[in-house]
Amino acid sequence: MTLQAVLFDMDGTLVDTEGVWWDTVAETASALGYTLTDADVPDVLGRSVDHTTGHLLTATGTARTREHLAAELDARFAELVAREVRPRPGATVLLARLRAEGVTTALVSASPRRVVELVLDVLGREHFAVSVTADDTTRTKPAPDPYLAAARLLGADPARCVAVEDTPTGVASAEAAGCQVLAVPSVVPILPAPGRTVLRSLEQAGPALLRSLVADRAAGGGTVDEEARREDA
Repeated sequence: MTLQAVLFDMDGTLVDTEGVWWDTVAETASALGYTLTDADVPDVLGRSVDHTTGHLLTATGTARTREHLAAELDARFAELVAREVRPRPGATVLLARLRAEGVTTALVSASPRRVVELVLDVLGREHFAVSVTADDTTRTKPAPDPYLAAARLLGADPARCVAVEDTPTGVASAEAAGCQVLAVPSVVPILPAPGRTVLRSLEQAGPALLRSLVADRAAGGGTVDEEARREDA
């Protein structure tokens, strides 16, 4: 099989926003008398604003409405992203190499459209054929809907796409959609598995490696194609 598209997660994968999102939620939780701990990670990192809002409402017992709290989180996150967002190591180089070689890419995020638009200005809109946000599907990650929507918009077969993710939630979404997965963990460890390759950084990835993940799909994932990595070097 040949690679049809590379579908990139945004937060924590292409831009360093997982820490910004955690700080946003921690700040809001603290104002409600609650301190985030490691136990909150699965309900914060890689999750949509709506999911994390529900978690905070349950954890804090606040009487505030879901809509008001979600709007507050959204507004504060957008403010911090506009001021502090930075590309992850290797992200801009990889995007430029894929574009130069004619590889189609998409942005697939659990963040709202407003935040994604800010990040597109940082990364360069020209790199992405389409973008899918939390506002564009009924269900977001870990459901497969965002990746299925991106593949549909591109006219691509999910099995011939590589999804690049940094959280277990995002990996679950991409795998449920039938994509090959390249995981580059940002905070929570992710183990290799069939159909899933794990790298320490996007600096280790390139077009040849991404193509090899689809070409070698029948052989299963979990290992890095060293010949492809040398081609990418």
